[in-house]
Amino acid sequence: MALSYEYSIGSVRAREKNLLTHTDMEQLLACKNEEEAAAMLSDKGYGEGKTVEEILSSHTAELWKYLKATAPDFGIFKPFLMQNDVHNYKVILKGTMVDREYGQLLLSPSTVEIPVMKKAIESRLMHLLPEWLRVNADKAYEALAHTGDARLADAYVDKAAMLEMLRLCDAGDSAFLNTYLKTYVFYCNIKTVIRSARTGANREYLKRALVRREGFRKDALIAAAMKGYEPLIDELSKIPDYDCKKAMEAYKQAPSAFERWVDDRLTVLTKESCKRAGEGAEPLLGYYLGSEVEKKVIHIIVSGIRTKSGVDTIRERLREIYG
Repeated sequence: MALSYEYSIGSVRAREKNLLTHTDMEQLLACKNEEEAAAMLSDKGYGEGKTVEEILSSHTAELWKYLKATAPDFGIFKPFLMQNDVHNYKVILKGTMVDREYGQLLLSPSTVEIPVMKKAIESRLMHLLPEWLRVNADKAYEALAHTGDARLADAYVDKAAMLEMLRLCDAGDSAFLNTYLKTYVFYCNIKTVIRSARTGANREYLKRALVRREGFRKDALIAAAMKGYEPLIDELSKIPDYDCKKAMEAYKQAPSAFERWVDDRLTVLTKESCKRAGEGAEPLLGYYLGSEVEKKVIHIIVSGIRTKSGVDTIRERLREIYG
């Protein structure tokens, strides 16, 4: 029998109750070492394993198994699976070029099976890849093979994914996903141009890396980036879309504050659109995205524990959670 959104929404609402809360995060912050953190997550049934990484890996596998079994249309998750495709392409390409083992770094699930991705790269058969990826994948191969420019190679495949995300926005019928993905692409552009201004990337790199879209003045921002960091921030502060002025205020505090601001904006958008939605794909998308930000917060806390950072310092890095 075909699944219905009525069934999936009822299922996901029950499952949302198992998402970690702010109280859970405070308990995790109180852990003295990674072993305690792993034990706490294990006791809550978060996943299987002896280490935090094993538990998170188990949790991710179970999450995707659940979503595949519950979503009437698993295609709604394509934009997020594509990010795994891009990650896997980068890992396999670099591993192949330097003859280095990379298997433990690959992510699943993805839209391109890993053996297919490996064959496409190792034999340079880019026609095996989906249309959205193949042309820029070949450009990435050329960039790394002939110039050794890993950043440019990454930019090509990142751009391919962003362009496909925007195409899916136009073709889809989820107002939430449309807004979420356009916001995501907008801030990917912003991060790229700021990083380039700080590191002195050239104009040609930015032309290849940035995605031209409504609300993002690509040519003006490239010109500002060529003048330096401060002229660029001034230019970005003039953009009225996506609360960019507020984002730049956060960046002036610290790059880490900007990263947190962007993550929180996406999470708040998700909560506002998906938490109380009573139909369609939004509740499933919200649960998935909430689970992803939850894992990011766990990583931040455990990383802080590992480096013996103070609790207040770790807390400042934490993101808004969905639960």
